[in-house]
Amino acid sequence: MTGDSVDAVALVLIPACAVAAPLLADRLQRWLAIPTVVFEIVLGVLIGPDVLGWAEVGDLVDALSEFGLAMLMFLAGYEIDFARLRGGPLKRAVGAWLITLAVALGAGALINRDPLNGAFAGLALTTTALGTILPILRDSGALPTPFGAMTMATGAVGEFGPIIAIALLLSGNTPAKSAVILGTFAVLTALAVSYARRPRPDVVTRLIRRTLRTSGQFAIRTVILVLAVMVSAAIWLSLDMLLGAFTAGIISRLLLSDVPEAEEEVIEAKLEGIGFGFLVPVFFVVSGMNFDLDALLSDPGTLLLVPVFLLLFAALRGVPAALLAPPELPGRDRLALGLFGATALPLVVVITTIEVEADHLPSSTAAALVGAGMLSVLLFPLLAQRLRGQTQPPPPEGRPRLSAESW
Repeated sequence: MTGDSVDAVALVLIPACAVAAPLLADRLQRWLAIPTVVFEIVLGVLIGPDVLGWAEVGDLVDALSEFGLAMLMFLAGYEIDFARLRGGPLKRAVGAWLITLAVALGAGALINRDPLNGAFAGLALTTTALGTILPILRDSGALPTPFGAMTMATGAVGEFGPIIAIALLLSGNTPAKSAVILGTFAVLTALAVSYARRPRPDVVTRLIRRTLRTSGQFAIRTVILVLAVMVSAAIWLSLDMLLGAFTAGIISRLLLSDVPEAEEEVIEAKLEGIGFGFLVPVFFVVSGMNFDLDALLSDPGTLLLVPVFLLLFAALRGVPAALLAPPELPGRDRLALGLFGATALPLVVVITTIEVEADHLPSSTAAALVGAGMLSVLLFPLLAQRLRGQTQPPPPEGRPRLSAESW
């Protein structure tokens, strides 16, 4: 089959999987809240080379998947409201993540024949799926509470910390060079943030409002420009594009901070439409197509790694988050915080993909890590809600409820 034929088939089947995923999640919602991302990956595995063999990843699909990954990280950065997290929640979350990082990298290096490759595998255990737990917190009404703020801080650090670690550990540069490069990127980011915090001229605000529902789409085009500039800056500095995309999300949120709330909600809905409606599902379906199912199932030892990694997520990521929680949080809330903190999948997929391509990690181990990440998304948020005695409330009249899907 030629490259064009490969892309033609995949370009039909991948959107079909993206459509089927929320339908399946909705049908099962009454029994079990399964995030849509799990179905996207599973359907990708199903149509991929290891099962039905209906589709393969060609150059065009691979490029779209990279755009999806960039948009995923952008939306993760855009969701973070650092004004609410400053102070105690952020300090505690950073402390818990640093403990996780030290233990995970050390444990990975000790149990692997190649200590460096083992440390890279350990990095996947330090992540938190902020995009998965955020809709759950919104639906349950926990987001404005102290528990919600602490969980948000844990998720934010669990997204941003691993991205910085990727830039340092997976760039191939010496520590000194990496520090200089990161410093340069930090200066560029600080300049961008400083500009974003300046009041906007009235003409810009009027243009945003006037083009919000026309073909002009000034606000959306500006945000896409910010994303392109920050990703290009990261690539130019030999950093991973994830750092640029994540930072672009933070800058864009600041840039739109003084836009009236009604307009901001429309802009956010449009960005989520581009991301979750198009690009992000492509990334996850393609990740499923690239999933090495044969390596996972052909070796019983590799299959046993899935529950082992799941327990490591809970122990290495969840326990420090629970132990460093504010003392005023009840015991059940502390356990729930640990479970939410140990929920991981998107960055596990990202990190394992990078490490397999760089020959730092066997594809079988990567498959076990991704499998454990899928189980964590299935089990940990459900257990956390049960601990807190919460069920998802019915949506208000006239307003659709955000599903617990996302990433």
